[in-house]
Amino acid sequence: MTMAGNLRKVTGLGRVGGLRRVARLARRRPRVDLSHPARSPLGSSVVNCVAYRDGVRAPRGGDLVDTVERVRKQGHGFVWLGLHEPTNDEFAGIAELFDLHPLAVEDAVEAHQRPKVERYGETLFAVFKKVCYVEHEELTETSEVVDTGEIMVFVGRDFVITVRHGRHGSLGPLREELESDTTQLGKGPSAVLHAVADHVVDDYLNVIDSVQEDIDRVETDVFAANGARADPGRIYQLKRELLELKRAVVPLGRPLLDLADRPVRVIDPEIQAYFRDVSDHLLRATEQIAAFDELLNSILQAHLAQVTVAQNEDMRKITAWAAVIAVPTMVCGMYGMNFEHMPELHWKFGYPLVIGVISVACWVLYRGFRRNGWL
Repeated sequence: MTMAGNLRKVTGLGRVGGLRRVARLARRRPRVDLSHPARSPLGSSVVNCVAYRDGVRAPRGGDLVDTVERVRKQGHGFVWLGLHEPTNDEFAGIAELFDLHPLAVEDAVEAHQRPKVERYGETLFAVFKKVCYVEHEELTETSEVVDTGEIMVFVGRDFVITVRHGRHGSLGPLREELESDTTQLGKGPSAVLHAVADHVVDDYLNVIDSVQEDIDRVETDVFAANGARADPGRIYQLKRELLELKRAVVPLGRPLLDLADRPVRVIDPEIQAYFRDVSDHLLRATEQIAAFDELLNSILQAHLAQVTVAQNEDMRKITAWAAVIAVPTMVCGMYGMNFEHMPELHWKFGYPLVIGVISVACWVLYRGFRRNGWL
């Protein structure tokens, strides 16, 4: 069945007249093939819609509404609906079908939310910041290092809805991995929530490892022989990208602890132990980010210190050469005065003597400055 037929059925459940726009918008999109277990067709916000019973994919039959009604009638199993950047009109029928809170729906559609976990009646709403490392041949002061997206998860007694925003972070491979572990998937929607959280946190650690390589390269350049010539813009760029990573990772700590420690109706008690493991991994990521921030501050301070030292060395050299040049300047300035009676003015060896005195004085000053490391 096409997406248009699917959404027309959802529209029929609502009392709001605006839901009819869902079907009209759906007709403008290409037809959606939901038969593939994980991959998303381009041009539609619906990625996949699958029912699971005892951790096993149930045979497809009917549209989204039929699938939900069948799961609820049987009294066990759940529906996993995946969406990618849905609009308000596209999400309206789904919100009506699953009785989602308007505030959570608004957050899921608008995106740009802070990582959090909220409860709305019998529904749990979680927001995760997805991060991806941007490959680059050479780090510059304008290089993008970390790209972020968002994954929102609605968890109910018999459904889980994942809403993804951004170019990266497809959940197709995660769905395939879960389907290969029927025991874990058989624990219900909370198993999907844990899998998403674990997947997101693992990506944090992978990105952190890649960022560490960039930091190591910058550190090597700064402490090289010509470290004072290093570009400080790269250090600032890394700090900006690290700040973006920090905004994604740090706020998730408290929500994960709540999922691990506080009883929630829609969370299987056996799954809570897994959330504690995810929380430990997140703590490791948080500590590494804090360490990177301090390390970048130290690298920046070391670079500024190197610049200051280089400037002082330049000033010492300039001062030393100015002192050397001051000797002939003084002597020549004295003999350049237009006095008739001056010492040795008419002596045959006066000029060679003055040149010799100037040369010896300059050589003595040069040797002294060189011995003290000024030249």
